[in-house]
Amino acid sequence: MSMPPEQEMRKAIAARDKSCDGHFFYGVITTGVFCQPSCSARSAKPENLRFFPSIEAATVAGFRPCKRCQPTEGILRVTRLVEIARYIEEHADERLTLASLADMAGLSSSRLQRIFTQAFGVSPKAFQDAVRMQRFKQSLKDGVGVTDAIFSSGFGSISRVYGEASRNIGMTPKAYRAGGAGEIITYVCRNTALGLMAMAATDKGVCFVQFGDGDAASLVTKLKDEFPNAELSASPAQDAPELDAWMEALDQHISKGAPRPDLPLDIRGTAFQMKVWQFLLSIREGDVLSYTELAVNIDKPKAVRAVASACAKNRIGVLIPCHRVLRGDGSLGGYRWGLERKRALLDAERARRIR
Repeated sequence: MSMPPEQEMRKAIAARDKSCDGHFFYGVITTGVFCQPSCSARSAKPENLRFFPSIEAATVAGFRPCKRCQPTEGILRVTRLVEIARYIEEHADERLTLASLADMAGLSSSRLQRIFTQAFGVSPKAFQDAVRMQRFKQSLKDGVGVTDAIFSSGFGSISRVYGEASRNIGMTPKAYRAGGAGEIITYVCRNTALGLMAMAATDKGVCFVQFGDGDAASLVTKLKDEFPNAELSASPAQDAPELDAWMEALDQHISKGAPRPDLPLDIRGTAFQMKVWQFLLSIREGDVLSYTELAVNIDKPKAVRAVASACAKNRIGVLIPCHRVLRGDGSLGGYRWGLERKRALLDAERARRIR
């Protein structure tokens, strides 16, 4: 490993030039330590300096690391972080705690969290979830059943899979008015306990969940009405495994009482509608409120009719739970997909809440 010319190294040491750190190291024969060029320790006499291309060379020459500038810390830290990342990859299907990983690295939990995130751009937990999700997607592509793929990838439950991708909420008014122009929207239809259901998604997330009493073609027509300028594509699972898995998870929720999946959503609406729908996402399962209470909670107490209209225009049924909004007298009020479906959803949520 080559070093800069000696004169340049001496100038870098005198200037404590941090940009030269890692390019060479220098030892001080009177103290027996070696440092990085940027070390803030007292300057040594020029005749007492020795130069080395690497940490190994300085160590072999009998010098020890400086405690002030810690020249080995950076390399050791990177090595430890790589080891932790590889351990997470190899044990992604296990329950790993930040404390146990920190013990392995010889660091505090908070320090590991900070430097791991700085090095890799994500926390150790997010890194593990990403590895699990990658395995989950590969399992689906390999033809493994959704439930088997979920558990073999290390997710502890069906609902855990769908919270890993961040929810994408919102779009510009211009894009909203464009009717999906330039987008590819993939859709799936399936029978559920609430009747025929269609789900559609963009590359950002679910943009459409609706129910119908007719055939699948009628739901596809509704999808076309919502996104008249988009390219619609029926989804064979091999082309959109995530969408197929999302549909199954929502079906499990509706038909078999599984937890409501937390799927990535591509929500599209006016600024006011978005405010209403975002608040609906915060309502706990089993809780209800009135249109008036909803208006108050979004700081629009006089906009009760507008709130009701926004609920009626929700195109993502169940996942945006507009069924949890009732009239002021406690009666069901309206529901885009019929009062029987609204009653069934509320009854099921209350039953789960009691359990």
